[in-house]
Amino acid sequence: ASFSLIIPIKYFVVCVKIQSVPGVNSEDVIQTELEKTVSLVCQSDGGHETQADEELVWMRNGAVVSLTEENKKGRSSVCVTPIIYEDNGATFTCHLSKNATVTASVTLNVTYPPQLSGSEEVAVEKEDVLVLQCDIWANPPVFSVSWTLNGSTVDLLAGGFSVTNDGFKSRLTANRVEKSLHEGTYQCTAESPIYGKNSKQFIVTFKVPLMPMIAGLVVVCLTALLAIATRWNKITKNAQVCTVKWLSNVEIGQVI
Repeated sequence: ASFSLIIPIKYFVVCVKIQSVPGVNSEDVIQTELEKTVSLVCQSDGGHETQADEELVWMRNGAVVSLTEENKKGRSSVCVTPIIYEDNGATFTCHLSKNATVTASVTLNVTYPPQLSGSEEVAVEKEDVLVLQCDIWANPPVFSVSWTLNGSTVDLLAGGFSVTNDGFKSRLTANRVEKSLHEGTYQCTAESPIYGKNSKQFIVTFKVPLMPMIAGLVVVCLTALLAIATRWNKITKNAQVCTVKWLSNVEIGQVI
């Protein structure tokens, strides 16, 4: 008789998982905002006793993240703080050091409003070109941008204005400005689907042209100097020449 011995063999499937604060959504995306903190934890998980010895590697957009030796085995943490503009869209990947195909990834989605606030003073001269611009760069993008002058919607035709938007800046331009048409308080308002309305004001005033003023002062000064010189010549021409003669005692006696 022959016997066969069947020995069960255990197969262990090792994987890595990423947990985060704030949490990851179903699309492996972490929603966060500027100046916030994101904490990432990668852990190997294979259901066997050696998983604690598995060395882990973190990468950010394909570049290796520097880790301490204590932060590589079995469980590894990465903290991103503070969140900045450049973190938007960044992908963090964790994989086994000995098998890069065992991997997990998350992507940051950083939301922020357009940077619009406060007021700015703008001084122009007659017939100058007026250019006002607002930073409307935001995530998600703003869905509307409006311009007002003294509380009313800017009349593009009457004021000779033009408006351009490139997704980063909104520009209001007027050629050959006139005081009656273009002086006043302008306001740029951008509306975000998350952050609502954000605005910035521009106070536009007209200044007296400097060169004509200087030319006028020069003319006045030269005229005054010419008048003084002319008057002095008249005085010197009409003045009588006086001489003083010292008389001797004999001459004094003769005079007496």
